[in-house]
Amino acid sequence: MTEKQSAKDKLISDAMAAPSPAKSMGDPGITPLSPTHIQQETDETPSGPSFTVVVAIDFGTTSSGYAYAFAKEPECIHTMRRWEGGDPGVSNQKTPTTILLTPDRKFHSFGYAARDFYHDLDPTESKQWLYYEKFKMKLHTTANLSIDTDLHAANGKRTKALDIFAYALAFFKEQALKELSDQAGSEFDNTDVRWVITVPAIWKMPAKQFMREAAYKANLVSRDNPEQLIIALEPEAASIYCRKLRLHQMVDLNTKTTVNGYNPTENVGAGMTQGDRYVVVDCGGGTVDLTVHQIRMPEGHLKELYKASGGPYGSIGIDYEFEKLLCKIFGQDFIDQFKIKRPAAWVDLMIAFESRKRAAAPERTNPLNINLPFSFIDYYKKFRGHSVEHALRKSNVDFVKWSSQGMLRMNPDAMNALFKSTIDHIIQHLTELFDRPEVTDIKFLFLVGGFAESPLLQRAVQDMLQGRSRIIIPHDVGLTILKGAVLFGLDPGVIKVRRSPLTYGVGVLNRWVDGKHPSDKLLVKEGTRWCTDVFDTFIAADQSVALGETVKRSYTPAKPSQQIIVIHVYCAEKEGVGFITDPGVRKCGTLRLDLSGTDPPPPAPGGGPTRREIQTHMQFGDTEIRAMAVDVATSRSVKASIDFLSQ
Repeated sequence: MTEKQSAKDKLISDAMAAPSPAKSMGDPGITPLSPTHIQQETDETPSGPSFTVVVAIDFGTTSSGYAYAFAKEPECIHTMRRWEGGDPGVSNQKTPTTILLTPDRKFHSFGYAARDFYHDLDPTESKQWLYYEKFKMKLHTTANLSIDTDLHAANGKRTKALDIFAYALAFFKEQALKELSDQAGSEFDNTDVRWVITVPAIWKMPAKQFMREAAYKANLVSRDNPEQLIIALEPEAASIYCRKLRLHQMVDLNTKTTVNGYNPTENVGAGMTQGDRYVVVDCGGGTVDLTVHQIRMPEGHLKELYKASGGPYGSIGIDYEFEKLLCKIFGQDFIDQFKIKRPAAWVDLMIAFESRKRAAAPERTNPLNINLPFSFIDYYKKFRGHSVEHALRKSNVDFVKWSSQGMLRMNPDAMNALFKSTIDHIIQHLTELFDRPEVTDIKFLFLVGGFAESPLLQRAVQDMLQGRSRIIIPHDVGLTILKGAVLFGLDPGVIKVRRSPLTYGVGVLNRWVDGKHPSDKLLVKEGTRWCTDVFDTFIAADQSVALGETVKRSYTPAKPSQQIIVIHVYCAEKEGVGFITDPGVRKCGTLRLDLSGTDPPPPAPGGGPTRREIQTHMQFGDTEIRAMAVDVATSRSVKASIDFLSQ
């Protein structure tokens, strides 16, 4: 019998003197009752209150923005007003994801306003202010993310990440409501808004839950009304938008022209038809997300064909390579000091690099000049006792020279080399994805996200695909996710089938079977032999799960008076898990059933206490995992929650 089946073996159906399956995990006693792995389709998608408007916030690593649409005009998506203070060579429909706090840690400003104010501060003063940029990646890279995770400001000071994320969301809430109120000519009420926040698909549950916690803290929505906020996955949002694209709204890389067909109302190429499969490659500042979707007609619903994949290979990887290059030329010790002592000038230098980074292209022959801030040149001389020019001559970096105008002159090969490792990672991921049996007959590949504008990345993807799929880039590639997130908020049921990124389950006891169970798992309790630590699989990695489909389990309190049942949830990247002690299995969350406020059942005939059964329904088909529970005897609902943030 396979491990997979053993986990689904008949569980204890008798609570007699059965020990708790959870005792070995330090849980209060729980006996699972459900004999089989029940999955059933439910047609109920939560209808929730109706909203007059959907506002989506694309909270990006490098830039952020919002867009909205009214429920009565769903086709008409409004992107936010123009921001003040855009950069040369960068379209400013979105604003940099930068936050400035005053020296006493109060919110001061966001975006260009934060950056410009910080830049204009006197160096002695700027050391006191707290400036944050590119902080979203912290949620992806922190192994045991919790409510108390810290972030470092540019001056090295620490604050709670939750506060910074909440400040950012509160800023967008204020901006969006102000714009909506101006449009309506009267105060717009937050209760009329359904909010959508986008996150990378490869984010684990703790990071998604962290975003939700930040939204509660920012008063975007209240805990009592969680449906008012939807977490959208970035490549899914892009996918929803891309399948609606008209010919004149995109560039087909295979023909390298704007696709201006005869019929501009026609959808992509000859159109997306029943069963078409396509890949969305979302290349952002921090992460690259790959999703594979198939269209199901007639409604045009989407089905995910393979679990989301990708990694931390966004365009900030190129910034780190540039920083490594500067360390090689000027010394790590100097760069580290400069960043702390002249934080605003460091930000300036990176802004100058950003615009040159966007000018990198495969055929480019003329050098790229990067302006070095005066304080860099000045501080280097004080620090080393010789000039920047001297350092460049002395360093063995051939591709970077000093120009008489006080600039770093980079030969195009040097710039392209900074892109290499990031692009190689993306291409390696794409190659592995296209080699999978589930990923065949891909008609289109959509390149979206800010980094998709890079000609170097476009060329690399073309070289890899060799014409196997048509590569499509939407015109407003940086706004694709934002617009798709609005569409998702208007119709969250559009993605009908998803794939679970991980295997989830709990530890239970099974009846002992000689020859099948390992001897170190034997537990004898009152004459009955049990196998401990068996992994009861709720859902397996890459298993297809429909929207609204539930996994049911029943649990019973150890004592009639027990008010709270806490069950540890385990997860693993692989599919067939036998025991919670298997390598690669880790505790990732807790399922909490709160029985307070529900009456215990009446005594059984004969005077003994009745065994109480709490039936739990878990949903894995949405962008977040949900739990609901019911007391079977009374049919009263029981408060159930799944918590993935390490306490």
